[in-house]
Amino acid sequence: MQKTKPSQNSQQVLPPIIAGPILRAISETSITLWMLVSHKYEFNAKVWTKQSESLFDQNIKQFSNIVKVGEKAFIYVTTLPLSETLTEGSRCYYDISINDYRGARKNLKDLMPDIVYGQQSTPSFYFNKRIKNVLHGSCRKPHHTSQDGMLAVDLALEESFEDHTSSPDLLLLSGDQAYIDDVAGPTLVAINHVIERLGLFQEELLGATIENSKQLLTDKHCYYQRPTLLPDNDTTETVMSYFFKGKKKPIFTSVNANNHLISFAEVIGMYALIWSPEMWHNTELKTNNIAPQFAATYAEELKWVEDFKQGLPRVRRAMAHIPVYMIFDDHDVTDDWNLTRGWEEAVYNNAFAKRIVGNALIGYWLCQGWGNDVSKLSPLTEKLVPFFTDTGITEHEKVIDILLHWDQWHYTLDTQPKIVVLDTRTQRWRSESSLSKPSGLMDWEALCDLQQELINQPSVIMVSPAPIFGVKLIETIQRIFTFFGRALMVDAENWMAHKGTASVILNIFRHYKTPPHFVILSGDVHYSFVYDITLKFRRNSPHITQITSSGIKNEFPHKLLSWFDKLNRILFGTKSPLNWFTQRRNMTIRHRRPNNQQINTLLNGSGIGQVKVNRDCTEVDASVLLANGKKVKFITRD
Repeated sequence: MQKTKPSQNSQQVLPPIIAGPILRAISETSITLWMLVSHKYEFNAKVWTKQSESLFDQNIKQFSNIVKVGEKAFIYVTTLPLSETLTEGSRCYYDISINDYRGARKNLKDLMPDIVYGQQSTPSFYFNKRIKNVLHGSCRKPHHTSQDGMLAVDLALEESFEDHTSSPDLLLLSGDQAYIDDVAGPTLVAINHVIERLGLFQEELLGATIENSKQLLTDKHCYYQRPTLLPDNDTTETVMSYFFKGKKKPIFTSVNANNHLISFAEVIGMYALIWSPEMWHNTELKTNNIAPQFAATYAEELKWVEDFKQGLPRVRRAMAHIPVYMIFDDHDVTDDWNLTRGWEEAVYNNAFAKRIVGNALIGYWLCQGWGNDVSKLSPLTEKLVPFFTDTGITEHEKVIDILLHWDQWHYTLDTQPKIVVLDTRTQRWRSESSLSKPSGLMDWEALCDLQQELINQPSVIMVSPAPIFGVKLIETIQRIFTFFGRALMVDAENWMAHKGTASVILNIFRHYKTPPHFVILSGDVHYSFVYDITLKFRRNSPHITQITSSGIKNEFPHKLLSWFDKLNRILFGTKSPLNWFTQRRNMTIRHRRPNNQQINTLLNGSGIGQVKVNRDCTEVDASVLLANGKKVKFITRD
């Protein structure tokens, strides 16, 4: 393979906007935008509707939080206050403009012609506080061998210009938007080019045998030999021993972690590449740094990375035209993040492991979490922004400590019905009896706060990264492995895995003040399904619809899932006595069936979920818009 000439890349002119704009939180009185830009430009923004010609038209600097993450890299989180209240069901237009180096004024369409649809001149979105049509999904791995489900979002938005009644209200991404722990070799090559071209901030690495992150670029272990150590085999010789000083620890559990990202610069580089085509331009994905034994793997991954690249202009366009809300799951940081008390003790008591996890969390805050609710995160922002200087991050460890202690990543949307987004990663109910038992996805205090959010609501849409009501057979298998101390081997992260958490969340559904109608949106598992759930022995039972859509660009092994589906229907059918041995013995669970299948209830295929609800969620239609353009609807079984 030929070696890329970095000097050529460094001489290329950087685009003003590297990634974005991504439309984030919106309300009747404001809109929030996220961008990664190459300089502190004097951006001007304009917002208008057909009814109101100017809702905002001025320089955005005073309305922006700006964080420098590299010599030529700045993250903008901008909230634009509107002079008038948005009208329900109205299409709102916006544009951003700058003066280029020649003094010419350029808007978004000038800078990126493919950011708009058809004959449109600017990005736009529909404002709907009354939620009728939601897109949702999780698990978008760039080098997976399936197509990108985000292209289905783009297609749905394009069609809405012809029929505005079909326009989705918002996009909910429920986890694993970025695979920090599972990176293809070609993607890591591109990340290293991004680091060089943008001058992303490097850092000292405490507790590692390499002194700083810059050494990763030239180290012989950079590609396919990143730190990995399986938790059930402490004697295995792995690359972890190269990076860690002293004894090896069971830290990074992903089986695909050979290119696990380590530094803050690598994390920001990844985000620049998964949401925008800009930094892929003029990046030659060939290198002579790949060891011969990994050449075949690199060549195979390169085919799928090239395919992923082709769709990025449409992905960027889609994310500029629909409000996007996000919450993390484990791969946004690392596989099995906070799965057990033992895992946490191993990670947070090791300086280097803590740094790796902390850098991913910094990336989540800057690129995902911040845009969900800028005002709620303002206390965190006020603490962290001063540490980001013109030359780098000062007191890097303190930044990570602040983030690890922050427990307000969850949020609600003031919509009808109310949308409640759960943090199931940083508020864990840890086992006191064993280091190896799975932690509950939320602790008692967090669940009590959740109950207060739900009381007296007529209906609610709840976003839980992991399904609250999952496939019983798979959860039983996880329970067996957990009994033998092998929770890490089967990703035993489900709501029923911890007795305390399971009891409290089920009691919330039983509470007499609980909403009569729940819609639960989940992902995580790499397949899709829909359950309708009611309580036994209760006259006025709430109706719960568990809708799982996963993955956006990921799939479960097809043959294995087919067997799981069949065995689950046999062993845990509605009338099966085995149900009495589960936590949900007092619930009736009915499976909806994909309309493209005769018997199976689990759908395997990359795409994006679509949920349509009426005013009080008494009618819930669930579908998956597959990446190949087909639509599969879940129908009630006879």
